[in-house]
Amino acid sequence: MLRITFLGTAGSMPTPGRNPSAITVNTEHEMLLLDCGEGAQQQMMRAKTGFGKLTSIFITHFHADHILGIPGLIQTLSFLGRTEPLHVYGPRGMHRFKQMFELMGFFKSKFEVCTHELAPGDEVRLRGYTMRVFRTLHNVPSIGYALVEDERRGRFDRYKAEHVLGIPPGPLYSRLHRGEAIEWQGRTIHPSEVVGAPRRGRKVVYTGDTRPCDELCEAAKNADVLIHDSTFGLEHAQLAKEVMHSTATEAAEMAKRVNAKRLILTHISARYSDDVQPLLDEARKVFAHTDVAFDLMSIDVPYPE
Repeated sequence: MLRITFLGTAGSMPTPGRNPSAITVNTEHEMLLLDCGEGAQQQMMRAKTGFGKLTSIFITHFHADHILGIPGLIQTLSFLGRTEPLHVYGPRGMHRFKQMFELMGFFKSKFEVCTHELAPGDEVRLRGYTMRVFRTLHNVPSIGYALVEDERRGRFDRYKAEHVLGIPPGPLYSRLHRGEAIEWQGRTIHPSEVVGAPRRGRKVVYTGDTRPCDELCEAAKNADVLIHDSTFGLEHAQLAKEVMHSTATEAAEMAKRVNAKRLILTHISARYSDDVQPLLDEARKVFAHTDVAFDLMSIDVPYPE
Protein backbone atom coordinates (compact mmCIF):
# COMPACT_ATOMS: atom_id res chain seq x y z
CA MET A 1 0.00 0.00 0.00
CA LEU A 2 1.10 3.53 -0.78
CA ARG A 3 -1.73 5.98 -0.12
CA ILE A 4 -1.59 9.76 -0.18
CA THR A 5 -4.25 11.78 1.66
CA PHE A 6 -4.43 15.55 1.31
CA LEU A 7 -5.44 17.02 4.68
CA GLY A 8 -4.87 20.63 3.70
CA THR A 9 -4.46 22.13 0.23
CA ALA A 10 -4.77 25.90 0.78
CA GLY A 11 -2.25 28.55 -0.06
CA SER A 12 -0.95 30.84 2.67
CA MET A 13 -4.48 31.75 3.76
CA PRO A 14 -7.00 28.99 4.50
CA THR A 15 -10.52 29.13 3.11
CA PRO A 16 -13.79 27.53 4.26
CA GLY A 17 -13.05 24.60 1.97
CA ARG A 18 -9.28 24.34 2.27
CA ASN A 19 -7.09 23.88 5.34
CA PRO A 20 -3.39 24.82 5.50
CA SER A 21 -0.80 22.45 4.03
CA ALA A 22 -0.64 18.89 5.34
CA ILE A 23 -0.43 15.53 3.57
CA THR A 24 -0.28 11.99 4.97
CA VAL A 25 1.52 9.18 3.18
CA ASN A 26 0.58 5.69 4.34
CA THR A 27 2.90 2.78 3.56
CA GLU A 28 2.57 -0.84 4.59
CA HIS A 29 4.52 -0.16 7.77
CA GLU A 30 4.07 3.46 8.85
CA MET A 31 2.42 6.80 8.20
CA LEU A 32 4.34 9.96 7.37
CA LEU A 33 3.10 13.55 7.52
CA LEU A 34 4.38 16.08 4.98
CA ASP A 35 4.04 19.52 6.54
CA CYS A 36 1.60 20.08 9.37
CA GLY A 37 -0.59 23.14 8.97
CA GLU A 38 -3.09 24.29 11.57
CA GLY A 39 -5.85 21.79 12.31
CA ALA A 40 -4.04 18.81 10.80
CA GLN A 41 -5.08 16.49 13.62
CA GLN A 42 -8.77 17.27 13.07
CA GLN A 43 -8.39 16.65 9.33
CA MET A 44 -6.78 13.30 10.15
CA MET A 45 -9.91 12.43 12.10
CA ARG A 46 -12.15 13.45 9.21
CA ALA A 47 -10.06 11.48 6.75
CA LYS A 48 -9.94 8.48 9.11
CA THR A 49 -6.20 8.09 8.60
CA GLY A 50 -5.73 7.04 12.21
CA PHE A 51 -2.85 8.14 14.45
CA GLY A 52 -1.23 4.88 15.52
CA LYS A 53 1.00 4.42 12.47
CA LEU A 54 2.35 8.00 12.47
CA THR A 55 6.11 7.85 12.96
CA SER A 56 7.48 11.02 11.36
CA ILE A 57 6.66 14.56 10.27
CA PHE A 58 8.65 16.14 7.44
CA ILE A 59 8.54 19.96 7.34
CA THR A 60 9.53 21.85 4.19
CA HIS A 61 9.98 25.32 5.75
CA PHE A 62 8.95 27.40 8.73
CA HIS A 63 6.11 29.52 7.40
CA ALA A 64 3.16 29.37 9.78
CA ASP A 65 0.78 27.61 7.38
CA HIS A 66 3.16 24.61 7.28
CA ILE A 67 4.02 24.18 10.98
CA LEU A 68 1.32 25.49 13.32
CA GLY A 69 -0.52 22.16 13.41
CA ILE A 70 2.35 20.44 15.22
CA PRO A 71 1.52 21.54 18.82
CA GLY A 72 -2.13 20.52 18.48
CA LEU A 73 -1.24 17.19 16.92
CA ILE A 74 1.23 16.41 19.71
CA GLN A 75 -1.38 17.27 22.33
CA THR A 76 -3.91 14.99 20.61
CA LEU A 77 -1.39 12.14 20.48
CA SER A 78 -0.69 12.63 24.21
CA PHE A 79 -4.40 12.46 25.04
CA LEU A 80 -4.57 9.23 23.03
CA GLY A 81 -1.87 7.70 25.22
CA ARG A 82 1.01 7.61 22.78
CA THR A 83 4.31 6.44 24.25
CA GLU A 84 6.45 5.90 21.12
CA PRO A 85 8.78 8.72 20.03
CA LEU A 86 7.65 11.04 17.23
CA HIS A 87 10.35 12.17 14.80
CA VAL A 88 10.05 15.66 13.33
CA TYR A 89 12.37 16.53 10.44
CA GLY A 90 12.91 19.90 8.85
CA PRO A 91 15.44 22.46 7.64
CA ARG A 92 18.08 24.00 9.83
CA GLY A 93 16.31 25.59 12.80
CA MET A 94 14.14 22.57 13.62
CA HIS A 95 15.72 22.19 17.08
CA ARG A 96 15.09 25.87 17.86
CA PHE A 97 11.47 25.50 16.76
CA LYS A 98 10.95 22.70 19.28
CA GLN A 99 12.60 24.72 22.06
CA MET A 100 10.36 27.69 21.34
CA PHE A 101 7.19 25.64 21.71
CA GLU A 102 8.51 23.92 24.84
CA LEU A 103 9.09 27.33 26.43
CA MET A 104 5.54 28.35 25.54
CA GLY A 105 4.23 25.23 27.26
CA PHE A 106 2.88 23.57 24.15
CA PHE A 107 5.07 20.44 24.23
CA LYS A 108 4.03 18.79 27.49
CA SER A 109 3.78 15.38 25.90
CA LYS A 110 3.93 11.90 27.42
CA PHE A 111 6.29 10.77 24.67
CA GLU A 112 9.55 12.00 23.22
CA VAL A 113 9.52 14.44 20.34
CA CYS A 114 12.79 13.99 18.44
CA THR A 115 13.76 16.80 16.08
CA HIS A 116 16.21 16.36 13.20
CA GLU A 117 17.73 19.08 11.00
CA LEU A 118 18.14 18.22 7.34
CA ALA A 119 20.05 19.70 4.42
CA PRO A 120 19.80 19.09 0.67
CA GLY A 121 21.41 15.77 -0.17
CA ASP A 122 20.50 14.15 3.15
CA GLU A 123 18.57 10.89 3.26
CA VAL A 124 16.33 9.45 5.97
CA ARG A 125 16.02 5.68 6.02
CA LEU A 126 12.47 4.42 6.59
CA ARG A 127 10.93 0.95 6.52
CA GLY A 128 11.05 -0.06 2.86
CA TYR A 129 11.66 3.51 1.67
CA THR A 130 14.23 6.30 1.66
CA MET A 131 13.28 9.95 2.06
CA ARG A 132 15.63 12.05 -0.05
CA VAL A 133 16.01 15.75 0.67
CA PHE A 134 16.50 18.37 -2.04
CA ARG A 135 16.81 22.14 -2.17
CA THR A 136 13.81 24.19 -3.23
CA LEU A 137 13.55 27.87 -4.10
CA HIS A 138 11.32 29.91 -1.78
CA ASN A 139 11.61 33.20 0.11
CA VAL A 140 12.88 31.45 3.25
CA PRO A 141 15.21 28.43 3.54
CA SER A 142 13.22 25.48 2.22
CA ILE A 143 13.57 21.86 1.20
CA GLY A 144 11.48 19.29 -0.65
CA TYR A 145 11.15 15.55 -0.26
CA ALA A 146 11.32 12.56 -2.58
CA LEU A 147 9.98 9.35 -1.05
CA VAL A 148 11.64 6.48 -2.93
CA GLU A 149 10.58 2.89 -2.42
CA ASP A 150 13.22 0.16 -2.27
CA GLU A 151 13.73 -2.02 -5.32
CA ARG A 152 11.38 -5.00 -5.46
CA ARG A 153 12.32 -8.55 -6.28
CA GLY A 154 12.15 -9.56 -9.91
CA ARG A 155 9.26 -11.62 -11.22
CA PHE A 156 9.38 -15.33 -10.49
CA ASP A 157 9.17 -17.52 -13.60
CA ARG A 158 6.94 -20.26 -12.28
CA TYR A 159 6.57 -21.94 -15.66
CA LYS A 160 10.34 -22.38 -16.04
CA ALA A 161 10.75 -23.52 -12.44
CA GLU A 162 8.01 -26.12 -12.68
CA HIS A 163 8.00 -27.30 -16.29
CA VAL A 164 11.60 -26.77 -17.42
CA LEU A 165 13.57 -27.39 -14.23
CA GLY A 166 11.01 -29.73 -12.68
CA ILE A 167 10.93 -28.05 -9.28
CA PRO A 168 7.61 -28.72 -7.53
CA PRO A 169 5.63 -25.73 -6.19
CA GLY A 170 6.26 -25.05 -2.54
CA PRO A 171 8.91 -23.71 -0.16
CA LEU A 172 11.71 -24.06 -2.71
CA TYR A 173 10.06 -21.35 -4.81
CA SER A 174 10.10 -18.96 -1.85
CA ARG A 175 13.77 -19.64 -1.18
CA LEU A 176 14.67 -18.95 -4.80
CA HIS A 177 12.60 -15.76 -4.86
CA ARG A 178 14.37 -14.59 -1.68
CA GLY A 179 17.70 -14.95 -3.47
CA GLU A 180 18.82 -18.32 -2.10
CA ALA A 181 20.34 -21.03 -4.27
CA ILE A 182 18.86 -24.51 -3.81
CA GLU A 183 19.99 -28.06 -4.50
CA TRP A 184 17.64 -29.99 -6.76
CA GLN A 185 18.15 -33.41 -8.33
CA GLY A 186 21.90 -33.28 -8.02
CA ARG A 187 22.47 -29.74 -9.26
CA THR A 188 22.51 -26.23 -7.85
CA ILE A 189 19.68 -23.96 -9.02
CA HIS A 190 20.57 -20.26 -8.78
CA PRO A 191 17.89 -17.57 -8.31
CA SER A 192 18.96 -15.87 -11.55
CA GLU A 193 17.64 -18.89 -13.48
CA VAL A 194 14.04 -18.27 -12.43
CA VAL A 195 13.92 -14.71 -11.06
CA GLY A 196 13.97 -11.64 -13.30
CA ALA A 197 15.85 -8.38 -12.75
CA PRO A 198 14.88 -6.27 -9.70
CA ARG A 199 12.01 -3.87 -10.34
CA ARG A 200 12.11 -0.25 -9.28
CA GLY A 201 9.88 0.92 -6.48
CA ARG A 202 7.50 3.85 -6.50
CA LYS A 203 8.47 7.48 -6.11
CA VAL A 204 6.44 10.34 -4.64
CA VAL A 205 7.84 13.88 -4.73
CA TYR A 206 6.52 16.80 -2.66
CA THR A 207 7.84 20.26 -3.47
CA GLY A 208 6.44 22.35 -0.65
CA ASP A 209 6.45 26.04 -1.61
CA THR A 210 8.86 26.72 -4.44
CA ARG A 211 9.74 28.25 -7.74
CA PRO A 212 10.78 25.83 -10.48
CA CYS A 213 14.47 24.99 -10.04
CA ASP A 214 17.11 22.57 -11.26
CA GLU A 215 17.35 20.75 -7.92
CA LEU A 216 13.66 19.92 -8.05
CA CYS A 217 13.99 18.78 -11.64
CA GLU A 218 16.77 16.37 -10.71
CA ALA A 219 14.98 15.01 -7.63
CA ALA A 220 11.66 14.48 -9.39
CA LYS A 221 12.87 12.49 -12.41
CA ASN A 222 10.42 9.71 -13.27
CA ALA A 223 8.22 10.42 -10.26
CA ASP A 224 5.07 8.32 -10.09
CA VAL A 225 3.36 11.25 -8.36
CA LEU A 226 4.62 14.84 -8.32
CA ILE A 227 2.84 17.03 -5.74
CA HIS A 228 3.69 20.58 -6.79
CA ASP A 229 3.11 24.10 -5.54
CA SER A 230 0.45 25.67 -7.77
CA THR A 231 -0.50 28.84 -5.92
CA PHE A 232 -1.36 30.93 -8.97
CA GLY A 233 -2.55 30.86 -12.54
CA LEU A 234 -0.76 32.44 -15.49
CA GLU A 235 -2.51 35.75 -14.96
CA HIS A 236 -0.47 36.13 -11.75
CA ALA A 237 2.83 34.85 -13.14
CA GLN A 238 4.72 37.97 -12.10
CA LEU A 239 3.32 37.78 -8.57
CA ALA A 240 4.37 34.14 -8.40
CA LYS A 241 7.95 35.18 -9.15
CA GLU A 242 7.86 37.97 -6.57
CA VAL A 243 6.62 35.78 -3.72
CA MET A 244 8.56 32.68 -4.86
CA HIS A 245 5.69 30.35 -5.70
CA SER A 246 4.75 28.51 -8.91
CA THR A 247 1.92 28.77 -11.40
CA ALA A 248 -0.11 25.82 -12.62
CA THR A 249 1.63 26.06 -15.99
CA GLU A 250 5.08 25.98 -14.37
CA ALA A 251 4.10 22.92 -12.33
CA ALA A 252 2.88 21.19 -15.49
CA GLU A 253 6.07 22.09 -17.36
CA MET A 254 8.06 20.55 -14.53
CA ALA A 255 5.97 17.36 -14.60
CA LYS A 256 6.53 17.05 -18.34
CA ARG A 257 10.23 17.81 -18.02
CA VAL A 258 10.83 15.12 -15.36
CA ASN A 259 8.65 12.50 -17.07
CA ALA A 260 6.27 12.23 -14.12
CA LYS A 261 3.35 9.86 -14.38
CA ARG A 262 0.91 12.06 -12.50
CA LEU A 263 0.83 15.68 -11.30
CA ILE A 264 -1.19 16.88 -8.31
CA LEU A 265 -1.52 20.65 -7.86
CA THR A 266 -1.74 21.96 -4.29
CA HIS A 267 -1.19 25.10 -2.17
CA ILE A 268 -4.06 26.78 -4.01
CA SER A 269 -4.50 30.52 -3.55
CA ALA A 270 -7.74 31.76 -2.00
CA ARG A 271 -8.32 33.57 -5.31
CA TYR A 272 -9.47 30.21 -6.71
CA SER A 273 -11.58 29.12 -3.74
CA ASP A 274 -14.76 29.23 -5.83
CA ASP A 275 -13.36 27.66 -9.00
CA VAL A 276 -10.09 25.79 -9.59
CA GLN A 277 -11.01 24.89 -13.17
CA PRO A 278 -8.81 27.63 -14.66
CA LEU A 279 -5.76 26.15 -12.92
CA LEU A 280 -6.66 22.65 -14.07
CA ASP A 281 -7.27 23.72 -17.67
CA GLU A 282 -4.04 25.69 -17.75
CA ALA A 283 -1.97 22.77 -16.46
CA ARG A 284 -3.60 20.13 -18.66
CA LYS A 285 -2.69 22.06 -21.78
CA VAL A 286 0.91 21.17 -20.93
CA PHE A 287 0.56 17.92 -18.97
CA ALA A 288 -2.62 15.90 -19.39
CA HIS A 289 -2.30 13.72 -16.29
CA THR A 290 -2.98 16.58 -13.87
CA ASP A 291 -5.44 16.94 -11.00
CA VAL A 292 -6.05 19.68 -8.45
CA ALA A 293 -5.95 18.40 -4.89
CA PHE A 294 -8.86 19.05 -2.55
CA ASP A 295 -9.07 18.53 1.19
CA LEU A 296 -9.53 14.86 2.19
CA MET A 297 -8.76 13.66 -1.34
CA SER A 298 -7.02 10.28 -1.18
CA ILE A 299 -5.15 8.42 -3.94
CA ASP A 300 -3.37 5.07 -4.12
CA VAL A 301 -0.07 4.98 -5.99
CA PRO A 302 0.15 1.88 -8.24
CA TYR A 303 3.34 0.01 -9.03
CA PRO A 304 5.09 1.18 -12.23
CA GLU A 305 4.23 -2.02 -14.15
